[in-house]
Amino acid sequence: MDVAILSEFYTDFWWIPATVLAAALAIKVPTIIRFWADPMLRAVGGLLLLACAVFVFVAPSTIARVNRLTGVPNISAPWVYSLLTAFCGSCLLLIIAWRNGLSDRSAATRRATRWVVSVYSGVIVALWVLFALADAPVERLRDLDTYYATTPFMREEILLYLLAHTTAVLITSRLIWNWIRTDGLDAWLRWGLKFLGVGYAMNLLFDAAKLTAVVARWTGNDLDRLNTDVAPAMACASAVLIAVGFILPHAGQYLHERWRVRLAHRELRPLYALMRTAAGHGTRFLLRASPELRLTRRETFIRDTLLPLARGIDEDLRRRSYDAALALGHPPDRGRALAAAVAVLDAVEAGRTAPPGDGTGGSDTTELLREIGAVSRALRRPDDIRAVRTRANTPRDTVPVTE
Repeated sequence: MDVAILSEFYTDFWWIPATVLAAALAIKVPTIIRFWADPMLRAVGGLLLLACAVFVFVAPSTIARVNRLTGVPNISAPWVYSLLTAFCGSCLLLIIAWRNGLSDRSAATRRATRWVVSVYSGVIVALWVLFALADAPVERLRDLDTYYATTPFMREEILLYLLAHTTAVLITSRLIWNWIRTDGLDAWLRWGLKFLGVGYAMNLLFDAAKLTAVVARWTGNDLDRLNTDVAPAMACASAVLIAVGFILPHAGQYLHERWRVRLAHRELRPLYALMRTAAGHGTRFLLRASPELRLTRRETFIRDTLLPLARGIDEDLRRRSYDAALALGHPPDRGRALAAAVAVLDAVEAGRTAPPGDGTGGSDTTELLREIGAVSRALRRPDDIRAVRTRANTPRDTVPVTE
């Protein structure tokens, strides 16, 4: 594919990376506000906000609008360079927060933070001073870096922002890839870091393309397509990957938790259906109930209905069923669940909803009420239940010996 096509895509659809970054910021904002004292979250918020601003103001249409609004040709250049430099500083602040931990308030951490803020603030001031000293009367919407690559003061300004950006990206990339190799990381966090690592690597390609095109102008050559075609495409790809890197751990953990809750709710369906038969009714349907609330209500209903049944369970049948399950080759945990399921089914069919002290007595309901998930899973296998029940109810002298 011709890289010029990617450049035209960026020119017309610059809002795609901006929208993805804005979505990442929107997902993070509630957590940032709730834990404002957390320096890592503040750094993430600042980085995403600045990345969004960079893509909004770097669009050719926005550049032209800002230039017209101020009446100064190319004033968008120091403005965009300043946003990009601030983005670099946010990247380093984020790494400091990640590397040193949230509770670290050591002198070294404070010094590193002050160094990043002071150095990159100084770079931003220098960018505006150099622009004020430069003579750049011809408005350039897409190729300013190469067009003014040999112009005094503009040359220094362009080199300064590129070097500041490259330095920050190199440090950030190295620390991220070191972190990925750390043991014990959550799987979603590790994948998020991988996307961040690739995203920052794409930033290095952006810097390489820009610097190569600028140096080519210094030596009298023309590699402007690296600046106008390749670099914008790398910037777009980098922005999307970085946004995904920030979204993925949060969204992945959220979806995983939702899936776990729904799976637990579905897992309890067989035991819930049995308890509904015993009680003669089920839980009242709530239209706007969250998955967590539905799970809690199902668990509560099962335990409330199971408690009087459990007091009337035939413990001898339960022990025989456990022995039968082991004899049929089931492991101990599975055997206990099958035995409990057989005993509960027997109690439901016999209608033994006994008050305390009635029934066979002496049954410990604590384990049964705690293991409702395992019992419900056992009820999903009626063939296993039938086999255990049959063997448990068969006199010992008629049970065939298994090898």
